[in-house]
Formats: sequence, structure tokens, C-alpha cells
Amino acid sequence: MLHPSCPRPSRRRTRTGSGKHRRHGVNVQVIADPAGRLVRASAALPGSSHDLTAARAHGIIDSLSSTNVMAFADKAYQGARGSIRTPFKRHRYRPKLSHWQKKVNRAHARIRVIGERANATLKTWKVLTKLRCCPRRATPIVHSILVLHHLVHGS
Repeated sequence: MLHPSCPRPSRRRTRTGSGKHRRHGVNVQVIADPAGRLVRASAALPGSSHDLTAARAHGIIDSLSSTNVMAFADKAYQGARGSIRTPFKRHRYRPKLSHWQKKVNRAHARIRVIGERANATLKTWKVLTKLRCCPRRATPIVHSILVLHHLVHGS
């Protein structure tokens, strides 16, 4: 028996839907240039898909590695190998990160913030803030926004 103050599990939650928003989310992989401008946005996948799985499904990791383009990604992309650089991650029951590893992570974060700005500029489009539809419908919307962004900013 549940205690009255305990949260009850939601019955409406679906396999791909969010329990909090009660709508579907999408996962879009974005590539930015060194200046922080949006270069490419992938097709949308369900929001429940992992970032590394989405990047592999769209061939982003293979294309960056084959052209020898160095990319800086967050900890979700660990194990991507090739030319993808990720920060050091402390694992449970292992020693803490060394001073050198923390210094490398800070430098990595300073570089990666440029890509995060590109994500932020994409999210400033109001239609994306409430976008909770199936990935098949979200993909043309995201690609249209990318084209409009290039037209407005002349990149």
C-alpha cells in the first residue's frame, strides 16, 4: 500500500512519452562550426533515444571520424571514439579525478560552450519550445527552422 504522500505512478505514461510533460519529446543532433553557427541538424528521433545512439544512427560519428574533423561533445558521447573528444568521467567506486583531469575538463567545457550556444539559438525559436510531436512530424519543422535561421543570420 502506498503512503498518501508518496507520488503515484502515472498510468498515462507511454513508452516514448514523458511522464512529466505527458507529451512526446524529440532528440535532434546539432553540429556547430567553431564560431558557434549552426551547420547541420539531424532528423528527429524519439526523445527516449540516447545521444550516442542517435549520433551513430545518423552517421554523424563516422562522417566526422572519416574526414578527421575534431568534435567536442559532452559525457553522453563517451565511447564514440574516432575524432570525438569527451571530458573525463568519474566512475563510481573509482578514485576521484586528478588535478590534471579536472584542468582538461575545464578547458573542454570552454570549447564546448560554443556548441551549446548554437543549441540555444536553435531553441530560441518559439515553435521548438512546445514541440512535442512524433519525430516524423518534427523533422521537417526542425529543418525548416535551420533554413530560416541561415536566411536571417546570413550564414
